[in-house]
Order: sequence, then structure tokens, then C-alpha cells
Amino acid sequence: MAGNFYSVQCPDCENEQIIFGKAATEVSCAVCGHTLATPTGGKAEIMGEVTETVEAR
Repeated sequence: MAGNFYSVQCPDCENEQIIFGKAATEVSCAVCGHTLATPTGGKAEIMGEVTETVEAR
């Protein structure tokens, strides 16, 4: 189960948060609650801007 971790910037409050690229559950912003990623069965659909790949596996 290899996957990448991404630093994603929230489009509402500009908070940066690290999320897993194959998230199995909906990921919300820790500050404002905006949805950052939704699961699709494989790679998650990321709603915010990916600023960097934190760890690639």
C-alpha cells in the first residue's frame, strides 16, 4: 500500500495541512472545516491546492 503525503492549502482559510493521497475517509480542514479531500476508491480527489509532496513512497 504505497502512497504519497501532500501538503494541501485550504481554499477558504489558507491553512496548510498534510493529507494522505489515498485517503479512505473525507478529510476536513482542521481550522475552518472545509472539505480538502474525498475518497474515490483509489487516489483521493483533492479540493485544495497541493503545495508540495511531503513524502513519496
